[in-house]
Amino acid sequence: MTAKNSATAPVAIAVGSTPTVRGHPGGGVVLAGLGVVAFSLTFPSTVWGLESFGPWSLVALRSLLAALLAGCFLLVGRVPVPDRRHWGGLAVVAGGVVVGFPLLTTLALRTSTSSHAAVVVGLLPLTTALFAALRTGSRPPRAFWAAALAGAAVVIVFTVQQSGGSLSGGDLYLFGALLVCAAGYTEGGRLAREMPGWQVIGWALVLVLPLAVAGTAVALPFEPVHLTARGITGLVWVAAGSTFLGLYVWYRGMAEIGVARASQLQLAQPLLTLVWSFLALGEHVSAAAPAAAVAVLACIAVTQYAGRGRAGRAVREAERAPRHRLVDKDRHP
Repeated sequence: MTAKNSATAPVAIAVGSTPTVRGHPGGGVVLAGLGVVAFSLTFPSTVWGLESFGPWSLVALRSLLAALLAGCFLLVGRVPVPDRRHWGGLAVVAGGVVVGFPLLTTLALRTSTSSHAAVVVGLLPLTTALFAALRTGSRPPRAFWAAALAGAAVVIVFTVQQSGGSLSGGDLYLFGALLVCAAGYTEGGRLAREMPGWQVIGWALVLVLPLAVAGTAVALPFEPVHLTARGITGLVWVAAGSTFLGLYVWYRGMAEIGVARASQLQLAQPLLTLVWSFLALGEHVSAAAPAAAVAVLACIAVTQYAGRGRAGRAVREAERAPRHRLVDKDRHP
């Protein structure tokens, strides 16, 4: 969508945004849920990738491959360059979910286990909901916040107990990753109401392509490379699965059901990560996992029910408000 399009055909903005703003709410839940499944494989895949590449090389290659994939999709679809007003938000998405989160978590996973790093994801849903409330002015109902806090508490207690109750040297990286990722999710969810979700992550990836090329050229000669099947598989997944496809369905789902409501689906992500860590890495999973899973699913059910009610509809309308103001501005320059 371009400025020219909005000037000559004002309705193009509303029509072009329709796929990401309208649709059956259940479809939005499914899309966001698929994103959570893709994200839950990120930490185990990163551990695999570190078998073949150094942390800086892995992050640079991950961004480079994802950006090339996104660029091909944008070219094939002949997608016009976003309007100038979108680039600030795309920069936040790029800095948060394309560069910041992958880099900080990869550095943390040099000393932390995949199970321990799941603590970050346990706090991410609540942090994203807080960012969304501040950024969009949305006010979820009290039942939503109560369930979100309860779910975060369950996940934190379980994952800390799973990791032995101690903090690792990489926790500062993990807490930093939590903040930048929440900001990127929130801004991406807002932008996904103005353009298709895959274009949000696609342009954010293209935005960091020069940095990814430079990072790859600098990091590869200085870090050892030992190619293995698991290492290459891990790289391919974090690039194509987590960074591109996962974020595509995630942002599209957030556009349909709202940032706050979608974020709470991620309460299930640490538990899924623990399952993959057990299957792929042989990490220990305690017998408390089934009980924690049931408690988390109950909290998710409450947040989704609260998000469907009258107060939930008010939240989604508040999140849509910036889009309406932009449309009105374009119609009346």
